[in-house]
Amino acid sequence: MGKLTCVSLLTLTCLYGLLVAIGVLISLLCGVSILPALIVGGVILLIQFLISPWLMDLTTKWLYKADFNAEIPDYLKDFINEVCTKNKIKYPRIGVINDGSPNCYTYGRTKKDARIIITRGIFDLLKPEEVKAVIGHELGHVAHYDMLVMTVAQLIPIVFYAIYQACIDSASDSDDNKYSGIVAAVAYVLYIISQYIVLWLSRTREYYADSFSIDMTKNPNSLAEALVKIGFGLTTTKEEVNVESEEKDKKKNNKKRDVSGVNGLGIFDKKTSKTLVACSSTDGISTTVSKDSIKNAMKWEKWNYWAKWYEFNSTHPLISKRLEAISKRSKEFNQEPYVVFDIQKSDNFFGKFLFELLLLLLPILAIIGACVFIGLMIANDSYQAYKIGLGVCAVLFVLFEFVLFFRKYKKNSFKKTNVANLLGEVDVSGVTSIPCEIKGNIIGRGDAGYIFSEDFVIRDETGIIFLDYNQPMWLINKIFAFFKAKTFIDKEVIIKGWYRRSPVPFIEIYQMETDGKVKKVYSYIVKLIGLFILLVGAIALFFI
Repeated sequence: MGKLTCVSLLTLTCLYGLLVAIGVLISLLCGVSILPALIVGGVILLIQFLISPWLMDLTTKWLYKADFNAEIPDYLKDFINEVCTKNKIKYPRIGVINDGSPNCYTYGRTKKDARIIITRGIFDLLKPEEVKAVIGHELGHVAHYDMLVMTVAQLIPIVFYAIYQACIDSASDSDDNKYSGIVAAVAYVLYIISQYIVLWLSRTREYYADSFSIDMTKNPNSLAEALVKIGFGLTTTKEEVNVESEEKDKKKNNKKRDVSGVNGLGIFDKKTSKTLVACSSTDGISTTVSKDSIKNAMKWEKWNYWAKWYEFNSTHPLISKRLEAISKRSKEFNQEPYVVFDIQKSDNFFGKFLFELLLLLLPILAIIGACVFIGLMIANDSYQAYKIGLGVCAVLFVLFEFVLFFRKYKKNSFKKTNVANLLGEVDVSGVTSIPCEIKGNIIGRGDAGYIFSEDFVIRDETGIIFLDYNQPMWLINKIFAFFKAKTFIDKEVIIKGWYRRSPVPFIEIYQMETDGKVKKVYSYIVKLIGLFILLVGAIALFFI
């Protein structure tokens, strides 16, 4: 029995053990069985498991314009055939999205019906050996039955939440069972715990998918290089990457292949996969990423404590940890460790993390204070005695929100910079921003190929980074995405905005200029006006 099997069985045993425990608790206190909830949750998840590949097929075809008939390079086709034969996997359906934003992911049920979706950006940015390493990772998910295992694991949080909701409804509808509130509280706590156990299991299986890729390619450094290029964003130029594979295909076929759909994982967490790729070869010619650039990009994950929090809530490990795990296997294949992080920490980032955490908590504390004063007013039937306290809490809440706002939206100046320089910034987070201005070309949508994605990916002379286009109203964003966003693809633009990292780097757009025209995003001014209105309302509480 392999290590992954043991880890999975122990984790699933732990999860289902928690379910048995709360089942016994409910049986003892309430005299009812959790079997109905388990059956309902199981049926829902089973239906989802059975039909989700079909629904994903429709989604990728209609909304992402994926082409399941597109040709892929021969080197990749041969590699997939080899891996599938060796691991008794049916050759997966390959879908290609014609978008320059790099992305790749797998879905399906078992080894017999897997699908792999690849964007053109993968082939644009990676060398053939790196493309094979990425696809090897995805095939690792298929070989390890990750879709099935994670479906079984995700049943437990669903059932816990169903129990919590049922007990809450029971407690509010009737006083017959005095233990409903206790059971609800326990179920909710177990729901949270089980969610994080499932996330941990997902992160663990990512390491094993990386290991599978290494076993298949015998080339750990290619996988590490691919992770660096797509995850951190350090890569070489498109022309250098593609020439080798194109020449091989021409020689083998003696004709021009149809690569319109492939000239371009989940290898990253879908929630946090805002694409970043920075071009950082030391001399502008080398096809190997500079190790200094890699270490520079690793600093944020190694030093900024927000990175640990984001990983804790993610389905994927931090890229720096995956690189270190891959580097440990390099000697097995007579390679030097891909990267050794040896930079000494230069600042007290823990203190900055605590300060930012406090800034996030202060508005919540103000709300709690306001609720306390409202409760006192109701309990004591006294309005005048507590309205001052309520007003103070309301004003403090707005003032704290102002502090957060001006930390997220620093407006002192938009300094001209590039993607590579932004990557080296450590003192940045979802709370703290860096105002910046970069110039480059829009190469694709933020959600590669998605016709309702209003966001972009931009490439400057040093790299590629995600652009967050966010107007104040959701409908405005979607109208822009459907009718206007495509007109910006392949255009040279000048972007002014705020660079943040939570956990991946991105720039929230303030304005973008192309063809002499300026397109503004009004979220900044609308949020600012909204805060002033709230402040006026908070002050008005003193006079009502």
